[in-house]
Amino acid sequence: MEEVGDETGPHSSLTERIDDDQPTLSAQALEALREFLGEQNRALLADDGGGASNGVASSSEVALLAEDWRLSQFWYDPETAETVAREVLSLCGSVEFPSVACIACPTLYAYLKKFDPSVSAQLLEYDKRFEQYGSEFTFYDYNQPEELPSSLKNAYQIVVADPPYLSKECLEKVTQTISFLMRPGKSYLLLLTGEVQKDRAAELLDLYPCGFRPRHSSKLGNEFLLFTNYDPGMRLGGWERDQ
Repeated sequence: MEEVGDETGPHSSLTERIDDDQPTLSAQALEALREFLGEQNRALLADDGGGASNGVASSSEVALLAEDWRLSQFWYDPETAETVAREVLSLCGSVEFPSVACIACPTLYAYLKKFDPSVSAQLLEYDKRFEQYGSEFTFYDYNQPEELPSSLKNAYQIVVADPPYLSKECLEKVTQTISFLMRPGKSYLLLLTGEVQKDRAAELLDLYPCGFRPRHSSKLGNEFLLFTNYDPGMRLGGWERDQ
């Protein structure tokens, strides 16, 4: 995700965007930050006349929970969320088992459900506010990469991951989770993470970056890339294998 402590004890799109050192804030500063983010979220709903009961903020945007800075949560901007969601739905139409595992990327999950409420999607997330999604929510701590229900093992032909930290350790552990979730044989993997992880993504998961550049609603200093284990052709800006 899109989180930290990762969208875990740390949890992301909610994505944690700090490397290994985490700054600390006083209780007063944290409270002020929570109020600020809460105001942002309320403003989004107000702009849409209060928001619809199904969580849709407008024809193209989705009303989201406020980001929790302590969990390193940074939501995708609408263009990124829509682009990735539509790519995933396109993949769903081409596979035998069209179910999607969203690792620490609640923004994507929300947009998938907006575009196709019937899509089978599971959100693996540290933030328990997302328990509102019922059986489609699974608590996930990347520090325990395979501490997951046995029903999820090798159950997904499409996996999207957004590791909460831009560290080697985090990506290695999320890689274990991906291996736990993915069905044997032909499966599709999309990874959204910092450019600094480019070599690790290739080494650990045999992924290549696409031309499309993910962005977040909160402006982040780190550049992010979208990696895939398949050639998207003309979609997602194409594969950048030689860069």
